[in-house]
Amino acid sequence: MFIISLLERLERIKQQELAEKKPGLATAEKKTEATVKSDPHNKLKIKIHKKVIEEMGRQLEGEGDGTFALRLKELVTSAIEQEVAVIPKSDKERIIKEIVDEAVGFGPIHPLLNDESISEVLVNGPNQVYVERKGRLELTEVVFRDNAHVQHIIEKIVAPIGRRIDESSPMVDARLPDGSRVNAVIPPISLCGPCISIRKFAKDPLTIDDLLEFGTLSLEMAAFLEAAVKARLNVVVSGGTGSGKTTTLNILSSFIPDDERIVTIEDAAELQLRQNHVVSLETRPANIEGKGAVTIRDLVKNSLRMRPERIVVGEVRSGEALDMLQAMNTGHDGSLTTGHANSPRDMLSRLETMVLMAGIELPVRAIREQISSAIDLIVQQSRLRDGSRKLTHLTEVQGMEGEVIVLQDLFIYEQKGISEDGKCLGNFRSTGIRPKSIHLLESVGIKLPSIMFASDRF
Repeated sequence: MFIISLLERLERIKQQELAEKKPGLATAEKKTEATVKSDPHNKLKIKIHKKVIEEMGRQLEGEGDGTFALRLKELVTSAIEQEVAVIPKSDKERIIKEIVDEAVGFGPIHPLLNDESISEVLVNGPNQVYVERKGRLELTEVVFRDNAHVQHIIEKIVAPIGRRIDESSPMVDARLPDGSRVNAVIPPISLCGPCISIRKFAKDPLTIDDLLEFGTLSLEMAAFLEAAVKARLNVVVSGGTGSGKTTTLNILSSFIPDDERIVTIEDAAELQLRQNHVVSLETRPANIEGKGAVTIRDLVKNSLRMRPERIVVGEVRSGEALDMLQAMNTGHDGSLTTGHANSPRDMLSRLETMVLMAGIELPVRAIREQISSAIDLIVQQSRLRDGSRKLTHLTEVQGMEGEVIVLQDLFIYEQKGISEDGKCLGNFRSTGIRPKSIHLLESVGIKLPSIMFASDRF
C-alpha cells in the first residue's frame, strides 16, 4: 500500500510538471515559473522523475518501508548517471535529496522539519517560506514549483489522518506523524496561494526543567504549579497565539499521577502525555456531504461517560466551555485546558462569551458563578517582543463578590525594560498573598513553605 501510494504521488508530480508547460498561467504562476527556470537542473529533475516512475513498480515491488528510501535513492542516483556524464557532486547530492524528500517526505520543507533549531515553518504560497528560530521569524530560500506543488504537500499531510481540503472546505487542521500541529488554507480564501503553518513539537517533550532553563518561570512558580496539579486544582492556561500555551499544558499534564485515568480532547492530537492510562480523543470534520462532524463539545460530553479522573482539553473556544465548566463542577477536579486571552480577567470574559455560544440562555450572574466555582487557577502566558515566552501571571480565582468574580495574583512577571541587544529585562516576584487554595494543598499532604509567597523573595 505504501509503494502504491508513492507511485500515485510521483504520477501527480509528473502531471503537475506537464501542466506547467500549458499556456494561460495566472500571474502568480508565471512568477513561480520564472523561479523554476532559474534552476539549471530543472529539466534533468523532470526526466529523472519520469524514469523513477517507470522503474518503481518493477524494482521496488515487495520492498518494505525500512529500505524504501535507500532503494529510491539508488534509483535516482542511477537515473542521474544515465542522463548526464559529468555533474558537480554538490548538485548531484542536492538533486537526489530533493527527489527523495518529494517522494517520502514533505518536499522542499522536509529539511526544515528535520532542523531542531526551527520551531515553526510558515509557507505563504509557493515563493515565500518563513521559519521561527528562538522566537524570531526568518525568511528562507526555500521555494515550491507552483501553487499545485504546495497543495500536493498539503494533501500529503492531511490524507493519512482522514482530513480533506478543497474549494468546498478550504481550511484544515491536521498533524504530522511526529505530532507537530498543521493548519492549511487554500484559494479562494487565501489570495497568495496555498498556505501551510506548522508548529513543530520537540522529539522529546519539554519538561518543567526546560522552562526553568529558558527563564519562562521561576522555581517558586514551578513548585506551586506542580502542587496545584497534584492537588487536583482546575487550571486554565491563557495566552495569545504562539505564546506556548500547549507546551505549558503538556508540562502541567506531566504532573498528573501515573495511576489516574486521563482523557485528552483535541482538534488535532498533539499532547504528548507519558502516563500509562491515557485515552486520546480527536475531533472529526464533516464529510463532503456536510455530515458526520464530531466537535470538541461532543467529545467533552462523551468523555464524562468514560470514567475520567482527569479531563485535558487542548483548547476551549466555543460552546464546549459550558460542558467543561459543568464537568469541573460535578466531581471532575484537576481538569486542564487552554484558551486565547490577553490577561486573566480577559480569560474570564472569554469564558462568559463561550458559554453563551452554547445556545443556552443563562443569566450572566449564573455563568459567573459557574466559572468562579469551577476554575481555581489561571496561568497567563505571553510571548514578549524579543521572542521569549514568560508566565506573566499565576492568578487564583477567589470566588464571587456581588456580580464580579474576584481574582488575586499570586506570582507575576514585571518587565523593567529592553537591553542593548534587544532582550527583555524583568523579574518574577510573589505578590505576598498566601493562596486561598493552600488549605486544599495541605489537606492532600502537600506543604509549601510560607517563604515562597513572601513579596521580598525575588
